[in-house]
Amino acid sequence: MDKAIQREIYADVLERLIIHLQKRTDVQNIDLMNLSGFCRNCLSKWYVQSAKKMGMKFTYEDAKEIIYGMPYDKWKKKYQKPLPKKK
Repeated sequence: MDKAIQREIYADVLERLIIHLQKRTDVQNIDLMNLSGFCRNCLSKWYVQSAKKMGMKFTYEDAKEIIYGMPYDKWKKKYQKPLPKKK
């Protein structure tokens, strides 16, 4: 497969994943991390790293707003559930 086509497919898949996670606000980051080893915050960090490789300046907060679809503080207040208390 042509490398450029493969990158376009990767970009489309990642975009679909981001949109899916924006819609699935019921899925908490801790659940994602426990099951898959990554979460929305990881995606945000990877976004910053990739932008940096391309010579672009993105802050972590900028990237989280892209991944979450809104400012992180707003998402956190609206959707993040408190951690269950330990027994």
